Amino acid sequence: MARPTILVAEPERSEALSVRKLVLETAKYNVVTAHSTSEALEIFHLFPNINIAVLVMEGVIDCKLVAHSIKTITEKIPIVVLSPRIGNKCEAADHMLSSHDPEELVKLMRSLVGDPRQAIEK
Repeated sequence: MARPTILVAEPERSEALSVRKLVLETAKYNVVTAHSTSEALEIFHLFPNINIAVLVMEGVIDCKLVAHSIKTITEKIPIVVLSPRIGNKCEAADHMLSSHDPEELVKLMRSLVGDPRQAIEK
């Protein structure tokens, strides 16, 4: 099993690396990060083997535009939207999670594309 690749679109953190990126990479997923709507769309077109798109509903990321653009090209890629606020919605999302719960994010990734740690152990 090849390690799944996840596109994470979230605002750029000025103070450090993204905690989400570190959590997902520690779980053995490949992570490609975008820090704006246009960068997310560009990366999606440059990396045809993306398995999941994780969009963080904060600031400069237009969840609806990115999700709709991906779904127009393929229905196969699950769209996971993370939000810091209860009640935020993105209609094109397949899954909505709290952006404050990294454990739930990893559990969802494993349910969608498997656990890459199992392939490494073989």
